Amino acid sequence: MSLILTFEKMDRATALEVLRWHYDAPYDLYNLDAYDVEETLDDLLDPENAYYALRDERDELVAFCCFGPDAQVPGGDYTAAALDVGLGVRPDLTGQGSGLDYVLAVLGFATAGYKPAAFRVTVALFNQRARRVWEKAGFAEVQRFRRGSDGRTFVIMMRPTPRS
Repeated sequence: MSLILTFEKMDRATALEVLRWHYDAPYDLYNLDAYDVEETLDDLLDPENAYYALRDERDELVAFCCFGPDAQVPGGDYTAAALDVGLGVRPDLTGQGSGLDYVLAVLGFATAGYKPAAFRVTVALFNQRARRVWEKAGFAEVQRFRRGSDGRTFVIMMRPTPRS
């Protein structure tokens, strides 16, 4: 059964809700920096970063996404023409088998709004769960790199946009 999701521009109340999300280890690298709340809020609310809240049919916040450079991880090669996609699912909803529904909804929304030639996503190497979901959506690994700040390995995956 597919999820019915609606997209809305990130607002301050929603951004504050996302800042309260907490992922357990090893996924805690996805926790937003609580020490610099104002800067993180500014990033989530900056129109250049294109953050959107995803709500389900009960109007509950279930995920968020962004498009563009804020979805990149320092250290990767992002020279190929593609729309970078970031996706965060509410912690209590992860690992329940709906990841592909979230990904396909985000890609459909982005295709309609941005019409990119290709999509690109960057995922931590250890995150097998996320990598499998993006592979099911047609993404393939194109690069691995180590982030300089902590040496963590990330994978860049890409997928061309189907032409009609």
